[in-house]
Amino acid sequence: MQRPPAEIGQPVEDVDTPALIVELGAFEANLQKMARLAKEYGVHLRPHAKTHKCPAIAHLQIRAGAIGVCCQKVSEAEVMVDAGIGDVYVSNEVVGRQKVDRLAALARRARMSTCVDHPDQVEPLSTAARKFGVSLGVRVEIRVGNRCGVPPGVSAIDLATQITALPNLRFEGLQAYNGKAQHIYMHMERLVAATQTVSDARATREALKKVGYDCLYIGGAGTGTFTIEGQSGIYNELQAGSYLFMDLDYAKLRGPSGGPLDDWQHSLFVLSTVMSRPEPTRAICDAGLKAVSIDSGPPALDGNSRAEWVRGGDDHSGWLYADAGEAPAIGDKVRIIPGHVDPTVNMHDWFVGVRDGKVEALWPILARGALT
Repeated sequence: MQRPPAEIGQPVEDVDTPALIVELGAFEANLQKMARLAKEYGVHLRPHAKTHKCPAIAHLQIRAGAIGVCCQKVSEAEVMVDAGIGDVYVSNEVVGRQKVDRLAALARRARMSTCVDHPDQVEPLSTAARKFGVSLGVRVEIRVGNRCGVPPGVSAIDLATQITALPNLRFEGLQAYNGKAQHIYMHMERLVAATQTVSDARATREALKKVGYDCLYIGGAGTGTFTIEGQSGIYNELQAGSYLFMDLDYAKLRGPSGGPLDDWQHSLFVLSTVMSRPEPTRAICDAGLKAVSIDSGPPALDGNSRAEWVRGGDDHSGWLYADAGEAPAIGDKVRIIPGHVDPTVNMHDWFVGVRDGKVEALWPILARGALT
């Protein structure tokens, strides 16, 4: 890891850049709001750790009421378990002897589970669990979006039967996450997609129940649709992650009235320094494509709607300002709102938590680069 870009107690202006800044007031408001809503809905909260990749934040989420965390990779799960997180769900198919063995080994120290969508994935899980003398939870993933999963309904029965029949595995229920629906900007279109997802999960639960299989968990839902799944009476586990930080793409989501979606706050920013001002209307900053992701569109400057991101290089980002003389001076710092928080976080080693203009916390992003 790189050394921290800041020290506790120093002014934000003295933070070295590029740096990943967390505004703690907004962060804490988002954290508590999701915990409160899950409690109101009467469902479990298992936030997705792929958003932050940080055990310190995972512990804060659990302290606020989460039952554990999701991870998308075994290597992320290893980091979480090493840091004392006791309930980890790898909400992804785990394939390959090395990965399956690593997953099973973690079950010696924590409650571990994963999901499957094909018979060929089940036997290796049982073999590894027997090898390490552990029990693994297994959920059947149903295809409710454009990713993995078996077709909803009776297709899940054969996999549930296989899981139940094999030693050292426990059938836990369903994974039903519609990733595509999270980013449908208009409310009614998003509602239609999420309602179909709930219907598919309901049909699958009922098909399983008819042959004697109960679902301990029906999980999924993300920042864009969790209110729909959470109040459906079908889902009992929410797996949202981006709600903690929010980003420009989620800010495009509209609520029922056509306005912004609720009152979630941007809490994550890339702090950057102006390193060049080649023209009165143009500034070049030191946070380029290695510091902020553009896979969901260009970033924006916090509090300056008249500045436009025009080009990014590996280590430079260019900003065009509306009027001559508006571009900041060399040495000035700006805060960039990323289009997509998850891959932006994966580019950094540290979160710098700030409050009232001073550094209050330094959290290492220990699962950065955890891809296996």
